[in-house]
Amino acid sequence: MPQSHTMRVIEISKPGGPEVLVTAERAVPVPGEGEIVIRVAYAGVNRPDTLQRAGNYAPPPGASDLPGLECSGVVAEIGPGVSRWHIGDKVCALLPGGGYAEYVTTPAAHALPVPEGMDLRAAACLPETYFTVWTNVFDRGRLQAGERFLVHGGSSGIGTTAIQLASARGARVFATAGNAEKCAACEALGAEVAINYREADFVDVLKAEGGANLILDMVGGSYLPRNVNALAGDGRLVQIAFLTGPKVELNFAQLMMRRLTITGSTLRPQSVAAKARIAESLEREVWPLLATGRIAPIIDSEFAMEDAALAHARMETSEHIGKIVMKVSG
Repeated sequence: MPQSHTMRVIEISKPGGPEVLVTAERAVPVPGEGEIVIRVAYAGVNRPDTLQRAGNYAPPPGASDLPGLECSGVVAEIGPGVSRWHIGDKVCALLPGGGYAEYVTTPAAHALPVPEGMDLRAAACLPETYFTVWTNVFDRGRLQAGERFLVHGGSSGIGTTAIQLASARGARVFATAGNAEKCAACEALGAEVAINYREADFVDVLKAEGGANLILDMVGGSYLPRNVNALAGDGRLVQIAFLTGPKVELNFAQLMMRRLTITGSTLRPQSVAAKARIAESLEREVWPLLATGRIAPIIDSEFAMEDAALAHARMETSEHIGKIVMKVSG
């Protein structure tokens, strides 16, 4: 049990810019059936956190109103019905919310052991991106070895994860990014070709290679018809966000003639059971790669908890390469 019944948290005082993030005190949460309480060491900072702060991404019913969808730390308390974890275990976990706090509850099945040889700082960068990439690229997208895979935003947390995982599993990886430094980072992680979208058209590049078998996109808007044009026959497009808008006009005749598939998902609203299945797959298929160092999270920057506003400002510049992490406790 925590020694104090209160904890420091970062609240969203009102919808707005990074400056609306404020330090506050709240009661330490109590675990429910099948839940654990984690004493948070580090919290990952993700794009959905900034959307929630701006008032554009409401937490699902029953979830904490505090931002923070992933963390690492130590199990501090165990709820009824939990058998796997013990107090003191080092874990990283996908959260329904509430990660910007000294303590957080989450379903025990959404926690994973910190990979062998990895510190808590790096482990905090795993859950949100690895759950997202695994379920969309390999479950929904069915990426196979030898296929041509295009990931947009290759230098983002999602992008750097997708490049490494797809490359490690034998795919030919292509990525888009916005400058030479980001493109170089993508290629260093395993991308065969990194396309500077300010200088070249990814549609032309992929068509010259025979088209993409799978595209992972978080841009949306005008990218949607271009993605369709860049796909090979029987290609799949998986949409996970809409940074430039969710609505666009699309000629569906191409989908029929070339047998294309458009799908997508968001992680946060999925059921506890669905996320638990993803966690099981990650521990079986991906955690061994992390333990050997074959793949690893790329960390752009670290901020103190009281500097959460600066972390959000960094995220919103889109200048980061990899993950942004926030230190909560020692």
